[in-house]
Amino acid sequence: MKLILAMIRIDKMAATKLALSDAGLPSFTAMPVLGRGKGKGGFEKAAGLDEDQQELIIEMPRLKSKRMITLVVTDEKKELAVDTLIKVNSTGKSGDGKIFVIPASDSIRVRTGESGEITLD
Repeated sequence: MKLILAMIRIDKMAATKLALSDAGLPSFTAMPVLGRGKGKGGFEKAAGLDEDQQELIIEMPRLKSKRMITLVVTDEKKELAVDTLIKVNSTGKSGDGKIFVIPASDSIRVRTGESGEITLD
């Protein structure tokens, strides 16, 4: 099993939900997150400085709103999940996001106590 974490643009969420569902991967969790990559765009002035501290003003990279999608898939469906996420979220521009694939050792259905890949469907 694989745990897939994907950081995507907020405006790609609806298309991502539809694409994952169409690919047979309808079960996932999404949550709002803030973050930034190595890009240098979008700076803001540091807050909380009075007029006497003007020389101390620092420009900081701004954190951007994103969505983090979490899904657990069988090893066989890993490529399908990653390919689907890339296809729907790729604009070719900085800020398209990141996908992390992490080994998952087990999954347990709370209601029944079942464990393993059977809990993923």
